[in-house]
Amino acid sequence: MNIDIVVLFLMALSALWTVMTRSLLRSAIGLALTSAMLTILMFRLHAPLAAVFELSVCSGLISVVFIATISLTQPMSQEKVLQHMKDRLERFWYLPILLILTGIVLSFLNLKFNLILPAPEIEKDPRIVLWNQRPLDLLGQIIMLLTGAFGIVILFREAKKK
Repeated sequence: MNIDIVVLFLMALSALWTVMTRSLLRSAIGLALTSAMLTILMFRLHAPLAAVFELSVCSGLISVVFIATISLTQPMSQEKVLQHMKDRLERFWYLPILLILTGIVLSFLNLKFNLILPAPEIEKDPRIVLWNQRPLDLLGQIIMLLTGAFGIVILFREAKKK
């Protein structure tokens, strides 16, 4: 079995779990898993720079911000949770069926795309590309990570005061 199909299937399952679970914490973890599966696909598609950014920002930073925010919020009562879960199941009952049918239809279609990709760069080592050819991307990555870290520190400092 092709590893890409397995990773795509796992990504679809984690995305479905992310939107269907009733726990915000589990949703944040599911989002991180979905992003990690996307990172694996990007590495397999020979896009290591995009994969590194996806892994560090989406799987790492965004998940930490979500989990920190969730830990600072008040939980709902059991009755509200059950009502919310019932409403969600009534609204989204068709999503698993739609996902399975889409997978079946796509597996029977033999789509051939003749995409012409540009010629690859001479340098293939992502370290050299990142440090020598893309310093602005690196600066943006550092700014995003520091912004997230300082935001979490401020959130916890405010929570401690209350």
